[in-house]
Amino acid sequence: MKMMIGDKFVSASNNETIPVINPYDSSLIDTVPNASDDDVNSAVSCALQAQKSWKKVPVYQRVELAMKFLELVQKHKDELAETLTRESGKNITESRNEINNIFTAWPAFCEKAKHLYGNVIPNGMERGHDKNLVLTKREPIGIVACIIPFNFPCNLFNQKVAPAILSGNAAIIKPASDNPLTVCKLAALLREAGFPSGIVQVITGRGSTIGTYLCEHKNIHAISLTGSSEVGISVARSAAKTLKKTALELGGNDAFIVLEDADLKLAVREAVQARFYNAGQICCAPKRFLIHRSLYDRFIEETIKHVSALKSGNPLDEQTQVSTLISERAAAEVERQIRLTIEQGARLLLGGKRTGAFLEPAVLADVPVNADILHNMEVFGPVMPVTPFDTEEEAIALANDSVYGLGGSVFTRDLVSAARFTDELECGCVVINGSSYFRSFEMPFGGWKQSGLGTEGVFSTFEELTNIKCIALKGIVP
Repeated sequence: MKMMIGDKFVSASNNETIPVINPYDSSLIDTVPNASDDDVNSAVSCALQAQKSWKKVPVYQRVELAMKFLELVQKHKDELAETLTRESGKNITESRNEINNIFTAWPAFCEKAKHLYGNVIPNGMERGHDKNLVLTKREPIGIVACIIPFNFPCNLFNQKVAPAILSGNAAIIKPASDNPLTVCKLAALLREAGFPSGIVQVITGRGSTIGTYLCEHKNIHAISLTGSSEVGISVARSAAKTLKKTALELGGNDAFIVLEDADLKLAVREAVQARFYNAGQICCAPKRFLIHRSLYDRFIEETIKHVSALKSGNPLDEQTQVSTLISERAAAEVERQIRLTIEQGARLLLGGKRTGAFLEPAVLADVPVNADILHNMEVFGPVMPVTPFDTEEEAIALANDSVYGLGGSVFTRDLVSAARFTDELECGCVVINGSSYFRSFEMPFGGWKQSGLGTEGVFSTFEELTNIKCIALKGIVP
């Protein structure tokens, strides 16, 4: 598959390619260009020219093109879901869900774009301004680099590309090198729908090289990235050289806290569903399970029953619930983290065996409170570490003792306790009686501490990807 620069589908100028491997059977699906700096320069040049005209296109016309895009996605949704499964290892049901999310996200961003109003600061609001009127409006920032991760490429395509182009920007999309094909196909459908040449482009290549160059490029004006905290910190450094706007949605190690009065069946169901969805490769999934000692043994027992019943296998099989990780390399890293946690005193109750890119869903019990996995080690795989606590103070302290602050969840029937935890947990979202694997397209999603900068969603992304302009009408009031 080629990348898209301007109005052409092209190979890399250096003719280098990257293989796209099916993680389930290790077969070669396709190759994509391994872009060079020259390719990025070409894309930026096209975007600079195109965006000058695009920002003048009325919003309703941009929305009409988005609606044509949705019609094309509807025609190709089965093909897109199968591509996503083959290149990601994601089971086909999850892939279909992700493709179907396009039909929720794009109309929502379209409606927000049509209501991106300015404000008025009336005369007389402060001394010396009795005759002055100030209007505000939002204008596109220019060229946005949309850097998309492997775990939910279509969801993040929605979150980044839709608001970028609907607000008058040009988008240069950099998909993950492990699974770029579905994103490339979606970008091609945007072009087919009628979005002008240069407004949506795709550059494929390694994040460590081409991603870095994108972030440093003087003519890229904003970066929207979802990725690891390590990568986010590096991107922030690169962006600082030219004072680019950055929206960084990064890693997490969310605490899942079950208080002694909780609905245990609900807690177990939410824990298993959230932790093992997408083979555990979710930034906002719960990754530390803190259970009140009075419920601890029952929670472990019920969890083992539920996890043991999960069906593994070919991701194209309709019955499969847990399939492979994105690559054998990723699975080997999670396997290493399991071994480390056992060395630090945890008991492996279930799973943990690796075969290629597949890792059996694992449950670790009696994890010591000083183990890395309960603090700053994010495990991006199907692993559930469980530890008991005795007091609310103990649970809060452990939950907050992390460099991450993406989300958290608390199970309780007591509204006073629920309110306390929403106040005390140091994170961007707290879910009561549900897991932190909770994200609507409307909500402002983002983390604290090393889990990110800024938020994204219908509520807030347009503000992240536009500039505010004040228009002062001096002396206009008689």
